[in-house]
Amino acid sequence: MGYGNSRSVRFQDDVELAKLPSVNGVGGVKFKYKIDGTQVPETSTKKIDKEEPGKSGKSLKAKVLSRVFSEDYDRVKKKILDPRGPTIHRWNKIFLVTCLISLFVDPLFFYLPEVRDQFCIDIGIPLEVVLTIVRSVADVFYIIQIYIRFRKAYIAPSSRVFGRGELVIDSSKIAFKYLRFGFWIDLIAALPLPQVLIWIVIPNLNGSTMTNTKNVLRFIIIFQYIPRLFLIFPLSSQIVKATGVVTETAWAGAAYNLMLYMLASHVLGACWYLLSIERQEACWRHVCAQNSTICEYGYLDCKMDQDPNRIFWFQSSNVTNLCDPEESSYEFGIYGDAVTNGVTTSSFFNKYFYCLWWGLRNLR
Repeated sequence: MGYGNSRSVRFQDDVELAKLPSVNGVGGVKFKYKIDGTQVPETSTKKIDKEEPGKSGKSLKAKVLSRVFSEDYDRVKKKILDPRGPTIHRWNKIFLVTCLISLFVDPLFFYLPEVRDQFCIDIGIPLEVVLTIVRSVADVFYIIQIYIRFRKAYIAPSSRVFGRGELVIDSSKIAFKYLRFGFWIDLIAALPLPQVLIWIVIPNLNGSTMTNTKNVLRFIIIFQYIPRLFLIFPLSSQIVKATGVVTETAWAGAAYNLMLYMLASHVLGACWYLLSIERQEACWRHVCAQNSTICEYGYLDCKMDQDPNRIFWFQSSNVTNLCDPEESSYEFGIYGDAVTNGVTTSSFFNKYFYCLWWGLRNLR
């Protein structure tokens, strides 16, 4: 039989190819055979390309794309982004810089509590405003990243065995895959939790405002810092796969590694500062407990520094000497330097660079 010598076996009818017309009246269609012997027309692409290289080539490309993606690629290519395209590569680099900036900004919230000369703790409002603005701008980039992930095609796992792989550009499949893997981490990283807490939630809480501020800040910053730090690793991996390196020059690579080291010192110094504030407040609470008849923990907030009862307690308790690391018996541990050197009462830049130096010194 005729089909016995054919090496090409098609297991299903290709309706789209069957509809292709012959070229210039010439029999541009040859026949192949299905496994049951039925004839199937197949267009000679060589003749089509030779006769009409412009129209027929473009038409055939559209047909092939339609067969591969099961939809018209020209209709969706403006809405779906190619993960191997220049747009995604450029965005990955921009977003990596944004992630590093946000990792630098978040620990700065630990510097909001500061000690006043009246031996009370207050919030630095100018720093609070600046951090709110910068953090909100960084959050916008995380929201853009979520939008891009809903529009970024992915390579079908079943097609990775041979060739470059087949892109899946079905928006519903992309959304389903993203919602299963990665969306919730991106969502947690994008939430403006510190801004909402320090401006809305904490001022309306009962009890000591500063105690609430320190406890909530420590929990929320760490809660969001972990997923934000986690996002850097797959992002760097994507950049390396696309270009071979994270940075294009040697000096930029050295600066990138140095920046990661400085970032670790920055985080360590910020945590040390916040814990120093808490240690100093713990000493004040210890002194206050010894004079419980005339002292309240609310006296440690600067909003009550003009209260007559608070002034009387401050003058009669000798808290300045009892909470001095060099003279008192209260154990400050590694936080004694912050109190002795006046780090907790210094201006922002002075205490920041001192804490950064402390982090560098103890990170080695």
